[in-house]
Amino acid sequence: MSSALPSIAAGLATDVGRVRQHNEDAALTAGNVYVVADGMGGHAAGEVASRIAAETVVELAGRPVIQVRDILAQVEEANRRILASAARHPEQTGMGTTVAGLALVSVGGSRHWAVFNIGDSRVYRCLDGRLSQVTVDHSEVWELVERGLITPEQAQRHPGRNVVTRSLGRDPMGVVDTWVFPPYPGEVFVICSDGLSNELTREEMEAVLADHPDAEAAAAELVRRGVAAGGRDNVTAIVVAVQGQDADSDVDEDTTPRENVNGSSGESRS
Repeated sequence: MSSALPSIAAGLATDVGRVRQHNEDAALTAGNVYVVADGMGGHAAGEVASRIAAETVVELAGRPVIQVRDILAQVEEANRRILASAARHPEQTGMGTTVAGLALVSVGGSRHWAVFNIGDSRVYRCLDGRLSQVTVDHSEVWELVERGLITPEQAQRHPGRNVVTRSLGRDPMGVVDTWVFPPYPGEVFVICSDGLSNELTREEMEAVLADHPDAEAAAAELVRRGVAAGGRDNVTAIVVAVQGQDADSDVDEDTTPRENVNGSSGESRS
């Protein structure tokens, strides 16, 4: 794999918000692995599920080389650990969590980003000042958006927006979607729970990134604005900024963003 490592800065912020009593989001960064998990199940159970998921995924950072299949295997391991914990503790029955993240992986001998998600936590990519959503929500309302029945703006306020169609904490858990592409100088990623994406528009998030080039400041401001806009859920964001660098010249031909799709029944978050 190319020895040239991109220079990366990351910032993380989270807030319980204005309505919830507990923060069921978990966010961790380690090495070049970044993950946000949004727990469901109420009370302590959601916090347990999201913590297990985040801690399990960032274990990947201890490996000298990560491949996409390693991410998928580690998310599956997180699901097994969540189910095992619920089996040992009946009060955790039914707990689950979303997972969304970013990791630097090896593809064809060169470094690429792998974006992954299951549930409705999101990863955005800001390139040349324009923010776009990389992930696809696994939710009932997003299926309505994709069918053209409602707009993304209407989805933010739809009464069924908390119903996810895939999550960890299930057997089987459903498919994890992945996208792979080479690093690009100056790009910025935002990994967030729906507590942020339900409160701020893409344009508002884009403006924050433009005004706050520092990753830590950007993450803090995104969360602050998410809470100020309503804070109806826990609000969590990780901002990952790729500093000026030379992208690998030996880019593998398999760089097309790719997605796996699979349907499953809906689950409503508490």
